[in-house]
Amino acid sequence: MSDQLLTAPAPARSFLSGPLPVLLAAVLWGTTGTAASFAPAGASPLSIGAATMGIGGILLLAAAGRSALPVLRSGRTGLLVVGALAVAVYPLAFYSSMALAGVAIGTVVTLGSAPVFAAILERVVDGVRLDRRWALAAAVSVLGLLLITGGGESGVGTDAVLGALLGLLGGAAYVVYSWAAGRMMRGGHGSRAVMGAMFGTGAVVLLPVLAFTGGPLFGSASGLVVACYLAVIPMGLAYVLFGAGLRRTSTSVATTLSLLEPVVAALLSVLVVGERLGVASWCGVGLIGVGLVLVSTRR
Repeated sequence: MSDQLLTAPAPARSFLSGPLPVLLAAVLWGTTGTAASFAPAGASPLSIGAATMGIGGILLLAAAGRSALPVLRSGRTGLLVVGALAVAVYPLAFYSSMALAGVAIGTVVTLGSAPVFAAILERVVDGVRLDRRWALAAAVSVLGLLLITGGGESGVGTDAVLGALLGLLGGAAYVVYSWAAGRMMRGGHGSRAVMGAMFGTGAVVLLPVLAFTGGPLFGSASGLVVACYLAVIPMGLAYVLFGAGLRRTSTSVATTLSLLEPVVAALLSVLVVGERLGVASWCGVGLIGVGLVLVSTRR
């Protein structure tokens, strides 16, 4: 790929080194729901979330090796801690949101709120002015999400409300660690080093959670396979790609590009799990595609 980057025109190089890795990461993330459906019935969402990003965080730290040490020893310890805490909060909130409110509400609230939180964070903290093209891309993509999940039958009881609130917490946590990682990378640290240090530190919080809740998950062969897949592919590999793209992509653009995840999840739910999507849901898939084109070709 490096030779292609050198010979490609400037706009193509910009896309290959920025939006494309983020999009590939979102595709891998989109497989998590389907993979988790094969976990044992007794496995809790806390154990699945903790296994995914706890074990995955250790793998990222191991892959970073000694390059993570300067990040851990840098003067930006506060930024690293904030990002690591957000890393720990995200999977626990996201998987719990889906367990309480259903996959539809949990997914749309978590991922649909992320671009909004990103815009607020960048505007307040970094003073970034977001253009109309980004606003249009985010609006179209969120509308697509609503269409994808709006056709399902979901409860509106206490569990659904609590699940939606946890989804908002998950969306905010996702934005915070993306912003923190991006800021450290733009401060001179490599993407692999930052992701390894941040997710490895977050694993310190997640692994004790896994120790208390992981019995049913690791008590069967299917649970072990699911946990290993989630930790290595949608976590380890995907976040290496995400980190590489985040180095050359703003938080607001990266979080909007990650809305490809529910599109992939919807397609897999049809092809693998056997669920059926209505016309509105397929229109939502198309709208998210339009939003991705707008944001990935943004000047």
